[in-house]
Amino acid sequence: MGMAASQARFLSLTARKTNTEYEGQQINQQRTTLANQSANYYNQLMGMKVPTPPSSADFTKTTYTFTDGALTNTITSMIAHSDGTYRVNYTASYVNDTAFVSAVSPVVTKTASQTAVNYPQLYGNIQIQVSSGTYSLPAGVSGTLTSGTSAQLPTANIRAALGLPTTGNVTTLRYNDGSGNICYAKIPDSTQNCAFYTNITSNDVYKIGVNTLRQLGVVPATGTDSYFDSLDASGQDALMEQELSYANLLNSKYGNSTWLVRYSFNSTANTYNPVFYNFATLSSPNTYYDNNGNSESSIPAITIGSAKETQEIKNVPALFEKDSSGRLINLTLNPGSTDEVTYSLTTNTSTDQAKYDDAMNQYEFDKALYDQEIQNINARIETIQAEDKTLELRLKQLDTEQQAISNEMDAVKKVIQSNVQSTFKTFNA
Repeated sequence: MGMAASQARFLSLTARKTNTEYEGQQINQQRTTLANQSANYYNQLMGMKVPTPPSSADFTKTTYTFTDGALTNTITSMIAHSDGTYRVNYTASYVNDTAFVSAVSPVVTKTASQTAVNYPQLYGNIQIQVSSGTYSLPAGVSGTLTSGTSAQLPTANIRAALGLPTTGNVTTLRYNDGSGNICYAKIPDSTQNCAFYTNITSNDVYKIGVNTLRQLGVVPATGTDSYFDSLDASGQDALMEQELSYANLLNSKYGNSTWLVRYSFNSTANTYNPVFYNFATLSSPNTYYDNNGNSESSIPAITIGSAKETQEIKNVPALFEKDSSGRLINLTLNPGSTDEVTYSLTTNTSTDQAKYDDAMNQYEFDKALYDQEIQNINARIETIQAEDKTLELRLKQLDTEQQAISNEMDAVKKVIQSNVQSTFKTFNA
């Protein structure tokens, strides 16, 4: 039994030793994998691009300017030629005292829809002969003389605008302007040209306080515009011509539209300044009014004021004169021609602060991402190192266990050998 027990113990120890060797191989394989992962993370760290802060010099440029009377000119491009001449582009800046500028608008009030009297552009002179009842109209326009038929007579406000009696039968020319609009023309007492026309439309009325915004370039009804009423006949005619010019300029700059106007009194300059409103904006569904008709939206207004304007001049022949340091000091435009003129150049250094701030913000963002990524990678490496440390400790335990098993196996071998020897001696005796 002693020998059999020793052999069984030896077999058990052999199996344990084999298991510890196998587990040790597995741990070494895991440590190798962890080492590869750690190396990959270190390579990733080595390959990361470190963010660099922007330099203000990258956003700073040197410009050359010269003055020509009230114009301030800035050179934007210089193309050198082999003969020493240049072709330059430059911008001419000036202050326009009659430019369209934004104005602060008080609250606009919209009143209920009512019949408005407008004066469209004249079709031309229409000859009227009351005695014979004949008249002539442009092609495509048809009309009839009306009197006594209430359905065809102009309404009270149209009569007032035309200067006709407010009650009773009146003789007028009722016509279709070719666009479906029913219009009326005043019939003079004797054969002469009609003075004006009226077009009947239905629009909302917009006011600033008690002052009604009226259509730009359209003669207002008497008593509706105090500034217009304060002018004599020639002043009113001049104002209408000026307003038509304003309307053309507004359409050219902001797009074709109907423009309304009011005149604001400037107590400092003792003058009236026009303030323009876009009718499309006032009547837009996106412009909100409260139950009292007061605007809740911000309504843009335009007036006449001072604004800086620029004009670009291109491809002008030029020569430059430099000082000893190479800095440009003089500019000659159109050299060798009758238009030759020389200007002194002023050197200016300007930094685009907005772009520099944007670049700095981008740097701070990139740096935060970089630091975050560094922290994430370091955290992963620390985790790998902790796992490797645990495996290393386990490997040492296996090594100690294997050494103990080896020592015990050696002892068991000696016992087995001793049992074998004693057995053979017994049988040999």
